[in-house]
Amino acid sequence: MNVSRRNILLGTAAFAATGAATRALAWDGPIADLVDDADGFKLASDAYVYGYPLVTMEMTRRVITNVAKPEGTRAPMGTLIKLREYPDASFRDVTAPNADTLYTTAFFDVGDEPWVVSIPDMKGRYFLLPFLDAWTNVFQVPGARTTGTQAQTLLVTGPKWTGTVPDGMLQLKSPTSMVWMLGRIYCTGTPEDYKEVHALQDQFKLQPLSTWGKEYTPPAGKVDPAIDMKTAVREQVNNLTATEFFTLLADLMKRNPPSKADTPALMRFVRMGLAAGKDFNPKVIESGWDKRLPQLSYDRIMLHFLSRDGDFSRENGWSYTTKAGIYGTNYIQRALITAIGLGANRPQDAVYPTSLKPSVIEDYNGANKYVLRFEKGELPPAKGFWSLTMYDEGMFFVANPINRYSMSMRTNPKLESDGSLTIYIQNESPGAEKEANWLPAPQGKFHLMLRLYWPDENTPSILDGSWIIPPVVKVS
Repeated sequence: MNVSRRNILLGTAAFAATGAATRALAWDGPIADLVDDADGFKLASDAYVYGYPLVTMEMTRRVITNVAKPEGTRAPMGTLIKLREYPDASFRDVTAPNADTLYTTAFFDVGDEPWVVSIPDMKGRYFLLPFLDAWTNVFQVPGARTTGTQAQTLLVTGPKWTGTVPDGMLQLKSPTSMVWMLGRIYCTGTPEDYKEVHALQDQFKLQPLSTWGKEYTPPAGKVDPAIDMKTAVREQVNNLTATEFFTLLADLMKRNPPSKADTPALMRFVRMGLAAGKDFNPKVIESGWDKRLPQLSYDRIMLHFLSRDGDFSRENGWSYTTKAGIYGTNYIQRALITAIGLGANRPQDAVYPTSLKPSVIEDYNGANKYVLRFEKGELPPAKGFWSLTMYDEGMFFVANPINRYSMSMRTNPKLESDGSLTIYIQNESPGAEKEANWLPAPQGKFHLMLRLYWPDENTPSILDGSWIIPPVVKVS
């Protein structure tokens, strides 16, 4: 694959992907660095899209586990992270964080031996404990919806394990060595409820199978000073050169094998030096592609949010998908969810309608005032809970004077006399009498996300499109 300047035009229209940096051109825009091997460039871009989730998971794991002992949102490998309060505007470990549940999470490796996860009696409280493999697929989801809230003991096994499952344990088979347990426990946020959830979190156990039945204390972690602990993970991934990206991807694939369904794709990628179980040959990537390939490939990922191929539903300024958590060979969808909502659940557990713009010709901006109104009986239909969350352009929380990052029934908004609910979305307080219904916005651009946990499957339902999300309306 050699690069030279030829008059090859890969398209005529230049788009700036919604949510993507405007500095880069869309895939089907004109490329300044024209290529000899356009097919080869596209193939390498396909491989980048394919591997984006695995590389992002690894970079996330590095940042979250690069501590000697549990500290806030971080803990060493194989050590439980117990978030004791909702994240605030300083949280940067994961894009589109949740401000409705307390996380109980951990990264651990089951490549050498299984790990045991012990869940206490949750006493009827809503929770879910999704397990993600290294490719971001949610391979199992114990919790209130699936296994109930009674005490449970889980055995998480790796791709090559063939042992016997001990009595009383439920086996969860991970396709990869890397596992991310991303547990969420519903909490109202009051001091009393915090105390109850903390007591439940402290009863969770995580340890290797070889230590089960014994007193176990996780070993201290080793801090790697070379790991960037300040830059957001997504930026770190996007800043990798093509050579760095594929070198890391090939190394990760050795312990986190692709699925059998990926075989046709991998047969194509062999041409550009990417093969499961083997090192990447950096000489395959032309130096002229090192920066351009990641930029254009990331724009391809972000442009998928605007595609019309059926992966997203759109109505009243909202976009959402019921294709998350399990992706099969839909690699562009998997990469997009990784970029905008790493750790997303299966649709049966949660759906995340997102509104990036009130219309195609303008952005949300704190200089304006908006309202979102749910008529009586038309609140989001969810058996778990629902919430409306405010994010900045980078999909992180927005600092505000009342420390409110989401609006839901747990924040005790006031209903109108007719039973409807109006949410005021603006930068300044709407006044003391309306502040209970205020979702603070930044002074500049922002995005909105509506979460429905355990969406109701009965009509009206967001799962079949029979429940329609009302529009966010700008007011004078």
